[in-house]
Amino acid sequence: MDTTSPWLDDEEQDVWQALLTVAIGLPAALDRQLRKDAGISNFEYGVLAQLSMSDEETMRLSDLARECDSTQPRLSKVMDRFEARDWVVRRLDPTDGRYTLATLTATGRQKLAACAPEHVAQVKRLVFDPLTTAQRRHLGTALTRVAATVRQELDKNA
Repeated sequence: MDTTSPWLDDEEQDVWQALLTVAIGLPAALDRQLRKDAGISNFEYGVLAQLSMSDEETMRLSDLARECDSTQPRLSKVMDRFEARDWVVRRLDPTDGRYTLATLTATGRQKLAACAPEHVAQVKRLVFDPLTTAQRRHLGTALTRVAATVRQELDKNA
């Protein structure tokens, strides 16, 4: 491969275009399904899910923002909406008052549980059903490597 060329070769271009379709189209398709079925966005679902998977369903907002690939202001607006709906409660971190904790409430857990079946079915339809078991493993390996490189770049420039 010619590493001096600024252009992608044909194979790289094909992979890049497919990745762009997935990177842009998949969140849009998931967002459309969640808005229609549950009245929330894909990002909001991700925030609820991340909290549900954390110890005691509680996270520092700064950690939650990082795990959800969000900015603090965007997450703060979501937290305002979630608190108004009684899906989360926020409080100062008792171990370090510089941080704010978010905790998923029982109502938030119920919302997530109500959203999950259709959302998971959509993820399976769009991502996993078209692939063989071997293709899933290969995709997982490849995406893990790309994600690690992207995260390193993001952390470097943070």
